[in-house]
Amino acid sequence: MKNKLIRLSWIPLALSLSACDVQVTDTTPPEFQANNDIGMYEVTATEKEGALVTPGSVVLFALGEGGGQKVQLNPNPDGSGWHGLYSVRCRSSFPLQIQAVWRLQGLSTRSIVVPPQPRMIKLTEPPLTRQEGFDTASKSTEAKGAKAAKGKGGKGEWTGAVVYRFATVPMTQITSARIEPSSPSADDVAAARAISVKTPLPVGAVCGDRVQLQLVSTAERSHGTLNIETDNPGMPRWQTYVEFSPK
Repeated sequence: MKNKLIRLSWIPLALSLSACDVQVTDTTPPEFQANNDIGMYEVTATEKEGALVTPGSVVLFALGEGGGQKVQLNPNPDGSGWHGLYSVRCRSSFPLQIQAVWRLQGLSTRSIVVPPQPRMIKLTEPPLTRQEGFDTASKSTEAKGAKAAKGKGGKGEWTGAVVYRFATVPMTQITSARIEPSSPSADDVAAARAISVKTPLPVGAVCGDRVQLQLVSTAERSHGTLNIETDNPGMPRWQTYVEFSPK
């Protein structure tokens, strides 16, 4: 009987401990597509308060690496959770923890940080230029970004630029760029042979800035696939279909 009383005496104590706590769940997605125009990503969390937590006293924060960034989260109007915007630029990931701070009725302030070790939120490179066309018609070459010129032997040349932009590392080197046929057919092989890359390589692209690869076509009508390779782990290679034609 005495042992039963001892075991039962622990029940109110256990209940009182849980009633003093706040349970926090980090509901932030594991990855985002990087966006340097805004450079901010939505952090979300939910919390559940114990019975002895002072109503309205709970505050949630998003914590960065080593506490270097601390962002206060805002409660959702419908009470479903918390949200806030976390600032990151030119990185492929960032560490995240959620801190909750609250007061107990008649007692001191408490806090908790979850998880014990930061989660790493992944940032992925957005898709690069998939297709680019250049107008070789003489009346509109300047407006469309394709410039007509005279090449060797009096043959016409048309130039154009494909623009790329990277977002997850401070500097990306485009190490290789070449034009390949869009298919094995004889027509596509001949159409690609007329285009060449004129930009000296490698070429550097600062995070968030636009970098251009200059192309030259010796035919008024030509097309092919521009294949690039980079030292960026998030975008090691990419293909862009390019076409020179009069509009």
